[in-house]
Amino acid sequence: MAVAPYTTSAERAWIYAHRLICAAVLLFLIAPILVVMPLSFNAEAYFTYPMPGLSLRWYRDFFTNELWQLGLRTSIIVAFATTLLATSVGTLAALGLSQANFPARSMVMAVLISPMIVPVVITAVGMYFFYTYIGLSNSLPGLILAHTALATPFVVIVVTATLTGFDQSLSRAGASLGATPTTVFFKIIIPLILPGVISGALFAFVTSFDEVVVVLFVAGPEQRTLPKQMFNGIREQISPTITAAATLLVLFAVTMLTTIELLRRRSERLRGIRS
Repeated sequence: MAVAPYTTSAERAWIYAHRLICAAVLLFLIAPILVVMPLSFNAEAYFTYPMPGLSLRWYRDFFTNELWQLGLRTSIIVAFATTLLATSVGTLAALGLSQANFPARSMVMAVLISPMIVPVVITAVGMYFFYTYIGLSNSLPGLILAHTALATPFVVIVVTATLTGFDQSLSRAGASLGATPTTVFFKIIIPLILPGVISGALFAFVTSFDEVVVVLFVAGPEQRTLPKQMFNGIREQISPTITAAATLLVLFAVTMLTTIELLRRRSERLRGIRS
């Protein structure tokens, strides 16, 4: 962003200093990632700079080791199931909350987004005792439901934000032409809010795929997700394969965030066209 020509010297100095501070903070936050990623190509089985050589052995170990592949498969299965449930529940909840005559809207919204506010370790402890009581602990369905509870608030918030620019008269027009509520939902509402729904689904997928605290409390030995495998690897034995897994997760997260940003811009363009 260019500096306005009418600013004073002091204001210009503050603007440049502010940019420098922001860049330094950003560098401080991403420096650990920048340090870890090159180590995933280290030819030796230890973390050191300078690296004696380059190799893809740790990526080969990640894609061939049974423990890592089990964790990857479990994470993908849980993340996909969580995404389907969270997107369905969150979208329907957002549509209901968008109605002007919805009773106790603020209270219901507070309850829905509470998993984002409450520290995740408290949520994990509560789920552990509750699952133990109802017999869902150490099970795949219990893990999926736990992740759904954590991911649904992201879908609710994103879809609710998308619905702020939705013209409710389009739904009434479809109903006046004889369309059933189901037809209006699938033919009018969903196509218009689809970018927001997809963005919420991506947030739900990433939330489930990257979650480890709840997994440590409610999952059993058979539900070994990728983050749990990385946690166990750090605690039991530090293997450079962890750096390869971390690098892949970083690239995956960057891809997801880029996709979400593109969908957000597309949604804004669609709202601009409709307005």
